[in-house]
Amino acid sequence: MLSKINAWLHLWLGIAAGIPVIILGITGCVLVFEHDIKELTTNYIQVTAQKSEEQLPPSAIYKSVKATLPDYEIASSWYYGLDKSVKVSLDHSDSLVYVNPYTAEVLAIVNHEDFFHFMDEGHRHLWMPTKIGRQVVGWSTFIFFILLITGLVLWWPKKWNRRSREQSFTIKWKAKFKRVNYDLHNVLGFYALTIAFVMCFTGLIMSFPWIRSSVVWMTGGYPNKPKTEKNNKPELPDQPLNDALVVADQIWYKVRHEYAKFNKEAVIVHYPEKDDKAVYACTDMANGSWRDLNFDRNTLELTGRKQGPIDEANTTEWLMRSNYALHTGFIGGMTTKIIYFIASLICATLPITGFYIWWGKKKKSTKKTRRPQLATT
Repeated sequence: MLSKINAWLHLWLGIAAGIPVIILGITGCVLVFEHDIKELTTNYIQVTAQKSEEQLPPSAIYKSVKATLPDYEIASSWYYGLDKSVKVSLDHSDSLVYVNPYTAEVLAIVNHEDFFHFMDEGHRHLWMPTKIGRQVVGWSTFIFFILLITGLVLWWPKKWNRRSREQSFTIKWKAKFKRVNYDLHNVLGFYALTIAFVMCFTGLIMSFPWIRSSVVWMTGGYPNKPKTEKNNKPELPDQPLNDALVVADQIWYKVRHEYAKFNKEAVIVHYPEKDDKAVYACTDMANGSWRDLNFDRNTLELTGRKQGPIDEANTTEWLMRSNYALHTGFIGGMTTKIIYFIASLICATLPITGFYIWWGKKKKSTKKTRRPQLATT
């Protein structure tokens, strides 16, 4: 009875979530190599690397972009390393500006709404309205997580012998198409199972706050937040633009020389607006994880929640900060990217091969139930 219930769940849940799983799998395959493909197909992302001291500060990048696009408000500069251009984001614009970090030359103005953005929207909310699409993606991921469990139960051999091992771990390529299709679903599904579990669970953490909170609770919670000393200094009046650029430059310098531990030349700095009391920066961007920092605008001291280097984080903080890297395959560089690409591609095929298995059984059972016609004289 339990076996029949498990098979019934695997069938109908698979049919219910089949199309979203196919879309999530294919878009996931594309997005794994987004940055690598862009570097190979563009001439504005990579630059000739020079010494760290040769990189221009955010103020120089700001002035160069402002001279080119005087009607736009500049939000932030994203430094990606010595051999990468600086990506500049604009407020209320779909365009991104790429600037040479050594000469401040504007290399390209690119529309953010490109092919990869289209794939990203499909992966996040299936090109539906965001509020509805995120729910569909979240619950489809939840269903697929259950399908992985029920699929493992169906795959598990009743007896472990030579024949069962061959059927469970190898594909009979010389067999008929129906058997090859079954092996593609059964065998490849097993080989992709571990990575599929990781992709599903990390996706659920992104989709549902209650799952994220549960994981935080089960792993012991975040470390106690250090008390932030209250700044008794009088607040400065609204600062002119030039002062805001000086603040951005000083924070950029402090991050690289005092806080960065990994990939020190990769830093994100936001340009403070008049009403901003805290300025955001980001560092330690390596293998899909990063470190958020917020600086008091007047004292340039860290404020709010303080993140340390990820190798000093406890279990909970490490998992939460590494969730994106674990979901995308960035956690181990190119090796894990390739593994995730293959696993995501297999996941995209499972609803198709599974549907064909069900369809074949349905046709077979229909033939068996047909009554033979009596010959007429």
